Amino acid sequence: MSNTIRVAVAVIQRRDRILIAKRPQHLHKGGFWEFPGGKQENDEPISQALIRECFEELAIIPVKFSPLIQIEHTYPEKSVFLDVWTVTDYMGVPRGVEGQPLVWCPVKQLDEYQFPEANLAIVEAIRR
Repeated sequence: MSNTIRVAVAVIQRRDRILIAKRPQHLHKGGFWEFPGGKQENDEPISQALIRECFEELAIIPVKFSPLIQIEHTYPEKSVFLDVWTVTDYMGVPRGVEGQPLVWCPVKQLDEYQFPEANLAIVEAIRR
């Protein structure tokens, strides 16, 4: 599908905790929790999109990351392709640059947060 939105997603891990962010109410799936990330620009390498989005959203620069999973998901209103990476080292201290709340969630408690449907496969991949 040519109008699929390509998204770089960061699963930022610190020991047994994962950094999650709350989506602003006015966005698609607003109020849900998500793994930080954002749209890949045309002709932008995925690794560059991951670094740029982490810097824009969290004021950190990933320095050690590896592929986790790729997910295609179709919502009634749009299709997304999530290119998900585990980030195990970064420079800086994560903060919600856009005012979004952040939580360092223990892996075993991820089920207590509501994620968009496309993110459920990420939760499963983290558990493996």
